[in-house]
Amino acid sequence: MWVLLLSASANTLASPVSGTLSAVGSNTMAGLILRWGEALSQRHPDINLQFQASGSANAPSALITGTTRLGPMSRQMTDTERRAFTQRYGYPPLELKVARDALVVIVHRHNPLAELTRQQVDALFSTTRECGANAAINRWQELPATQDWPFGAIALHGRNSASGTYGLFQQRALCGGEFRPTLSQHPGASAVVAAVGESPGSIGYAGYHHLTPNVKAVSLINAEGQAIALSENSVQSGDYPLSRYLYLYVNAPPEQPLPTAEKALLDLIFSPEGQQIARSAGFVPLSETVRQQQAHW
Repeated sequence: MWVLLLSASANTLASPVSGTLSAVGSNTMAGLILRWGEALSQRHPDINLQFQASGSANAPSALITGTTRLGPMSRQMTDTERRAFTQRYGYPPLELKVARDALVVIVHRHNPLAELTRQQVDALFSTTRECGANAAINRWQELPATQDWPFGAIALHGRNSASGTYGLFQQRALCGGEFRPTLSQHPGASAVVAAVGESPGSIGYAGYHHLTPNVKAVSLINAEGQAIALSENSVQSGDYPLSRYLYLYVNAPPEQPLPTAEKALLDLIFSPEGQQIARSAGFVPLSETVRQQQAHW
């Protein structure tokens, strides 16, 4: 867990918008929130942003207890989390889509594996095979593309259970099944990528923006049998099977205006500048349609 505190320079021009913003949530989004915070302090030097990057699982509880009004999450809230918030406040949290991302299955850069079906991904990572595979895949020689790969047992790497990435991969890639106990769990996606990049016998999953030249993204075969390669276009359109939105949840009482500091942050996020910041942070901007739908905040 790490905490970011962003405040304006005393030399920055004065601004009528002021206040302290507190956010608790996604580690995946930490760099993005930092960059938005820096841009916000340039626009409004009297706004302070404090961000605790403790994982998406901690955002709902922080919103419910009133520790924060802003909860960045790399997955949607569950029905249970929404109900708990609504029971506490009498209204649901405001859900905003702020950028696009993808969960990417990665292998070592020299691994010849190019594509996987959903069933194969599940057979690699789960004990339950809820997606329909007939048998587990334990060794590289059990996959046609890697029959000659000179490594035996497959080492698995992924995120820990506090991460929204962990839960979303479990839901979508494992069809709600259970991870293998041999999965090496890491607190951050960068550690997953580093582990796979250093070990030719490894496979893992991580966010789109964490990829390095030491790993290779595997194309995923969709329900129509098409191999969809990872690209900004396939992520933005949703064609890439494990593409996802990144979310910001806000405690926003209905029919009440947002505090000026919160509104200034949302104005930035949904501006062309804010979406370009998302791209520069390694994420995929919202489509123009989705951006415009939410720009009124």
